[in-house]
Amino acid sequence: MERAAFEAWLESVSASFLTLNDQQRNQSLDQLISLSGAVQLRHLSNGLETLLKRDFLRLLPLELTFYLLHWLDPQTLLTCCLVCKQWNKVINSCTEVWQGVCRELGWQIDESIQEATHWKGVYLKAKLRMTQLSDQEAFETSSLIGHSARVYALYYKDGLLCTGSDDLSAKLWDVRTGQCIYGIQTHTCATVKFDEQKLVTGSFDNTIACWEWSTGAKILQFRGHTGAVFSVDYNDDLDILVSGSADFSVKIWSMSAGACLNTLTGHTEWVTKVILQKSEVESMMHSPGDYILLSADKYEIKVWPLGREINCKCLKTLTVSEDRSVTLQPRLQFDGRYIVCSSDLGVYQWDFSSFEIIRVIKMPDPANLSLLSFGEVFALLFDNHFLYVMDLRTEAISGRWPLPAYRKSKRGSSFLAGVTSWLNGLDGDNDSGLVFATSMPDHSIHLVLWKENG
Repeated sequence: MERAAFEAWLESVSASFLTLNDQQRNQSLDQLISLSGAVQLRHLSNGLETLLKRDFLRLLPLELTFYLLHWLDPQTLLTCCLVCKQWNKVINSCTEVWQGVCRELGWQIDESIQEATHWKGVYLKAKLRMTQLSDQEAFETSSLIGHSARVYALYYKDGLLCTGSDDLSAKLWDVRTGQCIYGIQTHTCATVKFDEQKLVTGSFDNTIACWEWSTGAKILQFRGHTGAVFSVDYNDDLDILVSGSADFSVKIWSMSAGACLNTLTGHTEWVTKVILQKSEVESMMHSPGDYILLSADKYEIKVWPLGREINCKCLKTLTVSEDRSVTLQPRLQFDGRYIVCSSDLGVYQWDFSSFEIIRVIKMPDPANLSLLSFGEVFALLFDNHFLYVMDLRTEAISGRWPLPAYRKSKRGSSFLAGVTSWLNGLDGDNDSGLVFATSMPDHSIHLVLWKENG
């Protein structure tokens, strides 16, 4: 067919094609395709790829591409990496996207690291760890055996666990190896706290003692309480030791001399927890850097100044019910910014600068579910049967771990949380070491530890 005749024929066919409905157009195309040979089909394939399979990711500006990728879920991002080398390169260079998905999983973000491939790797590790939590595969257990009577005092610090027992001994354990580093003869231990050189114990015999690890010698004894000493805290720089007792009092002592500097009264129940901590916020009552003393009984949390004035008044008394209908559990936490305590109704969080309740987490079974430790991203909880990891952003349980029939303690002294930095966000390194420790009826110590992340 001559060119002029062909162009006239093509114009006539095209005009007729435009008059057809969609079904008729499809039938016409099917007929033409059935009559086409290899050359025509190859031409059709190339034309369709240009029209229908445009690589928009390649055509868009990089900033707009990153913006669009930001809306994709992580699994879709990983799938997109498999499309082609160009897509994989673009997606693997989008730092903000991978940082965002890591943050959504509760991972700490170091903004100084800008390599997107690093954060993609972190995401894959984070996803694995969260899956392990959900599937009860994140932890493992071990036991420490050595005491011959009930263990009612535990304290953890930097990979070391101290246990105080009714067998009149205290032991210091390396959690990683399970080895006993020190074992010294003491009095009955209701509470313990230690550092590298010394151990401080509060006892059911109404006294406090300071012991030297290396020799087992008693350095000092603090006498003055008329009831069992349930909680101690100290600060070497201040040369101060504080104690809470079953005699309803809080005492402030000279750490070096063993002399009682002040007795704080006002509690009407056993004082089961004292905390000595720097304030990190400012209010009308304190400034950042001021040392604050907190004490708690079953109904009240009291905030005290660290002065030596006789009969000094507490700065503030915190309660969750004025008629004392709600009982506080002996799980008090203070980081200088927030006070957190669990109760019969749930977990309460106070802003330390205003002393206002800023959050209440209602528990499904608050009578049995208790707080172990509270962070910025996660909280560690437990009941009679399980250990729970709660995502505080959603208040959903991210995982749980079965617990044996451990020894119960109304004062909460026979169990504790281990490493707690991961509660402020996992970072790939802090999900290791001790998670939870509790004493058992057979006088052993049951440990729950992070399993190595595969």
